[in-house]
Amino acid sequence: MSVGKAAVKVVRLGRMSYRSALKLQQQHIKQHLDSCSSSPNTLLLCEHEPVYTIGIRQAPYPPEEEQRLKALGADFFRSNRGGLITFHGPGQLVCYPVLNLACFKKSVRWYVCELERMVIKMCSQFGIEASTSPDTGVWVGNNKICAIGIHCRRYITSHGLALNCNTDMSWFDNIVPCGIVGKGVTSLSRELGRDVPTEEAIPKLLEAFTEQFNCTLTYN
Repeated sequence: MSVGKAAVKVVRLGRMSYRSALKLQQQHIKQHLDSCSSSPNTLLLCEHEPVYTIGIRQAPYPPEEEQRLKALGADFFRSNRGGLITFHGPGQLVCYPVLNLACFKKSVRWYVCELERMVIKMCSQFGIEASTSPDTGVWVGNNKICAIGIHCRRYITSHGLALNCNTDMSWFDNIVPCGIVGKGVTSLSRELGRDVPTEEAIPKLLEAFTEQFNCTLTYN
């Protein structure tokens, strides 16, 4: 860990399309990679319109599968993050950290583990006992509550995590989430038996992020 605490700017984007969020991430990444720029580490928070996204292992998803999912009323994107297929939509808190790991620890494995630990810490604030498994992400029993898929270029991170708050879980019935057979998905609302909107989860996630990454947050 570097001396002193890194500063991370929090940007709350509200609900936006996956395409728009991807474009915004690329702008932040470009600023980081531009040696003349002093782009801050940034945490982009949003919800998406319904969309299925796949990661770098795209072979199981031919054009026919893409058209089937689009016919359900969702968008479809092929991305450069790790992992297989997942769903993003309203009621899901999506967090895109665009960080220079040189400000923290230059280890992608460490970074993914810290994201998992951060979400576990946040879940504990709700009284939910979550854990990791051999499969990436955060789990409550055999059900995934938070998907994690990242990309890292020259130690600049992008993509991130998606926490199910009060998501319409029926969207997941149309896929094998993250390509993991025999396991399911869950949400904060399902685990607590009450409605938990993203707005309730954001403060707890930011608190856990601050602690886990030993950083200070600033707001735009």
